Amino acid sequence: MRAFRHRNYRLWAGADIVSVTGTWMQVLGVNWLILKATGSATSVGLSLVLTALPTMILGMWGGSLADRLPSRPVVVASQIAQAALAATLAMIALKDPGNITAVYGVALAGGVVTALGGPALGRFGAEVVPPEDLPNALSLGSVLNSAGRILGMSLAGVLMPVAGMPGLFMINAVSFFAVLAALAMMRRSEMYVLERASGESRGIRAGVAFVLRTPWLLTIFGLALVLGSMGRNYQVTMASMSAGPLAAGAGGYALLSTVFAVGTVIGGIAAAGRPQLTMRLLLATAIVTSLAQAFSGVMPVLSLFAMVMLPIAAGGVVIDTTIGSRIQLDTPEKMRGRILAVNGIVGAAAGAIGGPVLGWMCDNLGPRNALEISGLITAGAALLAAVALARINGVSVAGLLGLPSLPVRRVAAAVEEI
Repeated sequence: MRAFRHRNYRLWAGADIVSVTGTWMQVLGVNWLILKATGSATSVGLSLVLTALPTMILGMWGGSLADRLPSRPVVVASQIAQAALAATLAMIALKDPGNITAVYGVALAGGVVTALGGPALGRFGAEVVPPEDLPNALSLGSVLNSAGRILGMSLAGVLMPVAGMPGLFMINAVSFFAVLAALAMMRRSEMYVLERASGESRGIRAGVAFVLRTPWLLTIFGLALVLGSMGRNYQVTMASMSAGPLAAGAGGYALLSTVFAVGTVIGGIAAAGRPQLTMRLLLATAIVTSLAQAFSGVMPVLSLFAMVMLPIAAGGVVIDTTIGSRIQLDTPEKMRGRILAVNGIVGAAAGAIGGPVLGWMCDNLGPRNALEISGLITAGAALLAAVALARINGVSVAGLLGLPSLPVRRVAAAVEEI
């Protein structure tokens, strides 16, 4: 765990798990608040859309902001804003828990803060470790996020009857100050400050031009969109399998959710233990995970389905971490914020597309067929990505699978064209 050798990263990791835990406590509280007030799962889904929509619209502005300004002030401002929004939710839940319009307003405002501040947060996270330890830091971040999710949802279930939803929201508000405290305690002399954009390389247009003129990035983002939409929305397919063919009910769905969360922790640990996160690892994991997804559709009982879910969840984290590592290490530092913003936009779009599509497939084709068809689609996308990347680099597919990364000279040439 090389990243833990650095004091600044240890502070960042500690603050991260506290903040993530608080965030998931709030997520559970908001979902329950809306469901209790409206009795509609669709209303809960609307809050998720309102949270994700600003990233798709404003994400590139956030990325441009991150590349122009020092990361620390932007991170501080975003954490204070998120704390204020959590406190606002607490007041809403305390005074008028039925005011769903106000809850939607806070969800939308939170999405705006995430869209504008998220790229700076990701850029700052890359500055607390040297470049050679960034893949390890990203892998450990996946573990911490998964652990924080499990801890947050567990604590929310225990504390909700005692503190109520206002209490959950106030705990989340306080959790953001853990990040602010960590920032205050970090040693500036031990930061690895990234180059900021200047001149013609600044702005949204330059960022979009760079992505469009970098074929391997387009290929990776295209693969991420397909994998994220057709291969990641397991909250939909697991629920459909539990309620339908497996006849496991709510208890079975809870079990599958727990197994999936454990799998994400395993995947993060596996990625953190690797010296490099390579293109070979990305493509191989994408293919294997996709075939496992197709195979999961024929599992006859809950226990066997859960066993297949475990490596699928682990593979998903390895894929996400490897993509995050490659798009940061193989692109210029001054483009980092905008590249992270595009990655965030792709993730948000995948969720917005995949949830309804997989839901329609489960309703009309059956959950087993939905898993089998979507698994084959994602496997095909991974194979096409391998062929495309091989052509871009002028090597065979077999040769590509042996490459640890893509030639940086191609990146430099793309930057010069902007």
